[in-house]
Amino acid sequence: MPINNMIVRCREGGRMEEIMKEGIHPNYYQATVTCNCGNEFVTGSTKESIHVEICSKCHPFYTGQQKAATARGAIDKFNRKYGLTQN
Repeated sequence: MPINNMIVRCREGGRMEEIMKEGIHPNYYQATVTCNCGNEFVTGSTKESIHVEICSKCHPFYTGQQKAATARGAIDKFNRKYGLTQN
């Protein structure tokens, strides 16, 4: 329950207790996050705006374009080079 920009909680018996000190916490904003791909979304932050290079809309893991076949090929090449067999 906020009272005068200070968060307090009520203890048994109706006594109020301060749980955050005043004046030491940064301002909290509804920040707009902008990605290089053009995607924008809103989140909470101590900054008013955030610019990122990659987000969930363009990251290969989330878009399903991750090169898993390439990784498997590299593992197979390593195994052939050192004469290892798969179990």
